Amino acid sequence: MVKEEVQEAVVEKAEVATKVAESVKTAEETKEDTTTVDETTDGDQEELSPWYVFCSTGCGFCKKSEPIIEELIEEGHDILILDMAEPDNAKLNKELQAEYKVQCGTPWFINAETGKGICGFREKDVLLKWLDGEDIPVPPRPTGPPPRPPFHGSTSKEDTAWKKEYTAWVKDNKHMPDTWQKQQKSAQAVLDAPRPKSDPPRPPMGPQMAQATDADFDKWGGEMKVWQEENKHLPNLQPVDQMVQNMKNRKNQMATQAGGAPAGGVVNNAQLNTLDAKVQALEVKLDRIISHFGVK
Repeated sequence: MVKEEVQEAVVEKAEVATKVAESVKTAEETKEDTTTVDETTDGDQEELSPWYVFCSTGCGFCKKSEPIIEELIEEGHDILILDMAEPDNAKLNKELQAEYKVQCGTPWFINAETGKGICGFREKDVLLKWLDGEDIPVPPRPTGPPPRPPFHGSTSKEDTAWKKEYTAWVKDNKHMPDTWQKQQKSAQAVLDAPRPKSDPPRPPMGPQMAQATDADFDKWGGEMKVWQEENKHLPNLQPVDQMVQNMKNRKNQMATQAGGAPAGGVVNNAQLNTLDAKVQALEVKLDRIISHFGVK
């Protein structure tokens, strides 16, 4: 009888030990699964692209950059194309320029994490160096724009004063490469070229374009026709009606982009549309905020 009780006790302890071992094994497997999930999640966060390029509608250098950017994306580089017509993208652009103390129009290539960027159009080989994390030196730039020539019909005194300013401007830009120097006209050649009698009327641009009505564009078109009539001595004057229609079309395009539909022009490619760009940009910003506060 005692022997049977001892055997039952031994069997019971063995069963308990087996259950404990199984529980420990299950807990370890659960921990490993959790660790794997956490590591995967962290990896996904690290894969969010910090490579941005800000572009704008009507930007010639943005259009010139478009095929190069698309080629880099097709090669596997995760570049986020952000259209400045989107208010969120414009806000992000402003924040990054303030953070990294940069002033740049479009296109602007920027790594949001390191601040390394390129202002303006550059060839593919330079962009590849940027994507590799290299510092891209800023190319030589003029000290400022040239002094504006006097209007058509200016006096000899005005011409002489402008020539002195122009000559000083050329001298101040001796640091520019030879190709740039050869492109500059002499002061007399500038004065001999056709010059306007006055400034043309300014059309609705930027934020004003988004708020402008067809009547606003038509009003500008009427003023522009008057100006062209007064300055018909100028070459290559564009048809006003065509310019007005182009601005109306651009305004409609901006409205479509703001509504979240696929954007036209430079921000539309096989991998990205405006809505995707906004979402990914927001994810990157949230990730940076989380990292800043040390949240894992």
